[in-house]
Amino acid sequence: MTTANEIAEKIAAENDLTKAQAKSIVDSVFKAIADAAVSGAETSLPGFGKFKVKDSPAREGRNPSTGATIAIAASRKLTFTPAKAMKDVLNGGAASNDGAS
Repeated sequence: MTTANEIAEKIAAENDLTKAQAKSIVDSVFKAIADAAVSGAETSLPGFGKFKVKDSPAREGRNPSTGATIAIAASRKLTFTPAKAMKDVLNGGAASNDGAS
């Protein structure tokens, strides 16, 4: 697992910044993504992916221990969809290996 502090330390080391400056930048990026999500806007980071808000409708579920039917309230969820470039990196390189010629 990587933490926000570890990301900030890496940014500080690579960009000649103090850890405090880098942490402020990381916090600002996360706040901007969260603020966009609260307003329902999508955040797109080319080459990385998109953060979108998804509305989940109310539904019925079951309590697993008792089997009783329960109401699950509607909610909003933040989803992430990786960009093709990120998927390619995760799956072994920049070239797609889908078998097509």
